[in-house]
This record gives sequence, structure tokens and C-alpha cells, in this order.
Amino acid sequence: QVQLVESGGGSVQAGGSLRLSCAASGMTVSGYFMAWFRQAPGKGREGVAGLASFGLTAYADSVKGRFTISRDNGKNTLYLDMNSLKPEDTAMYYCAAGSEWMAGARLLQPEVYRNWGQGTQVTVSS
Repeated sequence: QVQLVESGGGSVQAGGSLRLSCAASGMTVSGYFMAWFRQAPGKGREGVAGLASFGLTAYADSVKGRFTISRDNGKNTLYLDMNSLKPEDTAMYYCAAGSEWMAGARLLQPEVYRNWGQGTQVTVSS
């Protein structure tokens, strides 16, 4: 069965950086469509960055130029490099994987993903 385990969250000051990791088992990250989502208290789940199996990426406008999604096939791990962090980036971050073919903005739609991790908290202070 598919299992996704996130790590790397923490507390940083505005302008700082973090790298989130999502270790996958029961699947290969190179063969799935994968994404990072976040959810702040009282808000809905928001797509942050997506990575198609064939390499296409998608980013939310709010993180373009600051966040980068990538994968390491050898480690079977998905990453999210977050730079120039802002207080509004504070949220629980989730890794998701799906087998349905998707591209563009659809990569950032939570309803197309069947498998989810437990989340890792990111807190950015001003």
C-alpha cells in the first residue's frame, strides 16, 4: 500500500528557508503525479506545487519564484524547497500522490489525489 511520510517542517523567521521531504513507499515517485498542498487554520486545502510523472511542474501564484518542487528517484522522495518564506506561508503542508493523468492547474486540485501524508507544520514568524 502507498505510504507518504513528510518531514522537514519547523519554525523560521520571515525570509528564511526550509526543505520539506516526502518519503514514499509502495509506489515510485517517478511513476506518479505528486504535489504539495497546505492548509492554514480556518482555511481550505491549497495546492502549492505539483510535479507530473513526465516532469511538468505547476505552482500556485503565491509561491512562484520562491518554492521549487523536485524528486529524487533513487531515494524515492519528493521535495519542496521553500525560500524567502513569509508569515502567510504558515500552514500544515501535505504531500499527495495520484495515478490519474493530469497537467497544468489540475496538478494543484486536491480532489484528484488519492494518497496523502500526515502533514508537517511550517511556521513563519515576522
